Amino acid sequence: MTSISVARANTRAGQTLSQVLGEAGIGVALLALAGFFLVAAPHFATTGNVRDIMTQITLNTILAVGMTFVILVGGIDLSVGSVIALCAVVAGKAMENGGSSAIPLAVALSLAIGAACGLVSGFVTERWRVPSFIVTLGMLYVARGAAEQYTGARTIYSLPRALTSFGTATVAGVPAVFAVALLIVAVAWFVLSRTVFGRLVYATGNNEEAVRLSGHRTGLIKVVCFVIGGSCVGIAAVVYMARLGVASPILGQGYELNAIAAVVIGGASLSGGRGSVIGTLLGACLLGVLTNGLLLMGVSDFQRMIVTGAVIIVAVILDAYRKRLMTRLAAGG
Repeated sequence: MTSISVARANTRAGQTLSQVLGEAGIGVALLALAGFFLVAAPHFATTGNVRDIMTQITLNTILAVGMTFVILVGGIDLSVGSVIALCAVVAGKAMENGGSSAIPLAVALSLAIGAACGLVSGFVTERWRVPSFIVTLGMLYVARGAAEQYTGARTIYSLPRALTSFGTATVAGVPAVFAVALLIVAVAWFVLSRTVFGRLVYATGNNEEAVRLSGHRTGLIKVVCFVIGGSCVGIAAVVYMARLGVASPILGQGYELNAIAAVVIGGASLSGGRGSVIGTLLGACLLGVLTNGLLLMGVSDFQRMIVTGAVIIVAVILDAYRKRLMTRLAAGG
């Protein structure tokens, strides 16, 4: 075996070991956190509270799965909170006029608008080589303004009962909306780990130039990842309406940061090329358990923000340690 082959084998081993260590570490942290709240918050382990946690993490999980694709190719999407609002008000108005029979149309509209926003962000980023955080920051304002303009800053309350019933339904004791999130996680895991496209996503994030020289259109791969992220936002908007029973242009504020936090805590690198959907799911669960447990303990909103921020900083520090581990393994020492 040549020295190059050895280096490549060491790199793959390092990436695999780093990912396994990362996911195992998050799993251990999640169990430790749950164990702490079991003692500190008497109502934490009740069936109703566990169901509440599942419902609460549904939106973050769906958004974070889409954000995982974007971050894996080295991008970021700051517009997801505003795009949720735009998808929701357009879909909500369709259902306000058409009732239950308009639900399929509303879902299709929400998906189409989310995907279109992702397409625009991804295309502008790639066509003019503009950093994605600047493009999506612009999309944040465009989508929020469009949602306000479309509704005249009015909240839509007249949503069909069939939709809101879905928001409170359960499947074998699991909230139906959380089951949708798990289905999206399963599909995303399959795409990233069992398809050629998934391997190209990781490769583009790791070494875009090498992928381009091998004959693949890296720009198209990146745009598709933004479209996938936008489609997840469209699904999240429908789930959001089902849970709240309203469609408002102020929905989704701050959700982009929650999604990014879940992905980063889940072990993804903001420079691209490393991360996993399972890690993202664990990251969203950790944030959900942390928020729920602190709420049960009576911790204030401001203190919860401090704790959540500290957790994100710790996750970034651990990510730096993992990078050093990969570098040492790649060097064969």
